[in-house]
Amino acid sequence: MPLRRTPLPEWAIARRRTLGQRLATARRNAGLSQEQLGDLVGVERRTIQRYEGGSRDPRFTDLLLIADALGVDLAYLVRA
Repeated sequence: MPLRRTPLPEWAIARRRTLGQRLATARRNAGLSQEQLGDLVGVERRTIQRYEGGSRDPRFTDLLLIADALGVDLAYLVRA
């Protein structure tokens, strides 16, 4: 995958962190481990860890599957 030519703006990094925090909170509220959520979504535990840590952007389809697995609206995870 090609590298980004310009760094992400701070607001985008902050939104990524917020998404990760909401994802982690919803996962814990659902009583799931990162491993269990990864199994439900079809990704590795490390991928869930990266989403929650804000170091990786989830694909849209993964976000849909995550929201469904956690029983939350997609809007909850991505709202500003």
